[in-house]
Amino acid sequence: MADDGAPTAPFDRAVLIFNPGRPGMGQRLEELQRDLATDLPGLRVDLLPTDYAGHARELARTEAGRGTPLIVSVSGDGGYNEVVNGVMDVPASTAVCTVLPAGNANDHYRSMPVRTLREAVSAGRVRRIDLLRITFSTRAGERVLYAHSYVGFGLTPLMAIGIEQGGKGKILELISVARTLSGLKPFELVRDDGATARFDSLILANISRMAKYGTVSESHHPDDGRFEVVTLPHAGLVKMALMTLRAVTLGLGHQPSVSSYAFSTREAVPCQIDGEVVYVEAGTHVLVESAPGALATV
Repeated sequence: MADDGAPTAPFDRAVLIFNPGRPGMGQRLEELQRDLATDLPGLRVDLLPTDYAGHARELARTEAGRGTPLIVSVSGDGGYNEVVNGVMDVPASTAVCTVLPAGNANDHYRSMPVRTLREAVSAGRVRRIDLLRITFSTRAGERVLYAHSYVGFGLTPLMAIGIEQGGKGKILELISVARTLSGLKPFELVRDDGATARFDSLILANISRMAKYGTVSESHHPDDGRFEVVTLPHAGLVKMALMTLRAVTLGLGHQPSVSSYAFSTREAVPCQIDGEVVYVEAGTHVLVESAPGALATV
């Protein structure tokens, strides 16, 4: 940077990854470019639109492999998940990531300290937060994915999606939750010690809030090397409904925290990772670990 008193960026360019088909995206990008030009004059800004599901991961992987970019995911949780995984595809990358909300679910953004991109860029402070590393092991091999916010099976992740899709306001959200409950089926897991358990809900959370009104934990520290385990053993519709009502009103309170959690699936089961569905086949060993300080962010 020139010696004119302008702040010096800890990155060599800004890269905005976005879905061009989302309403209002053009205006949003203009505002972001203007803010960056004001606070960091001379910083190059690249616009990278996505063309299909998974494209954000490919774009982020390419950008993370050269220089020290600030990769801004202008998206919801799912888009940011793709960007995070793209960066994690590049060992020892020096990329810095952040997300600006532009999707149906923005749980990660709401769980981070409240400040605008201008404020974050002006501060110029890069910090590292934990990710969840999920390893799916089958006879065919291993698959590793990362989550910035949560991994869930059963009620809680489906509740989060149902609330976001069901309309604004607590009444509409509670109606959406009721619809989710009516179609929920319990699932069985096998722990590494051989014990089995049947659950209506299991969620491993690196953040405290999901889907605007769902408070699943009192923890607010996505950088402590641990994550919260929220479980609901199979107990029928009434108990599920009570837990759901508590989550969307009072919150579920303190939950146990761990650095790793492992089990095997007895049957095929869908899994939600940051709101995106991954289908896990029967007999899959699932290992979820905290990846301390894995992601550089502003």
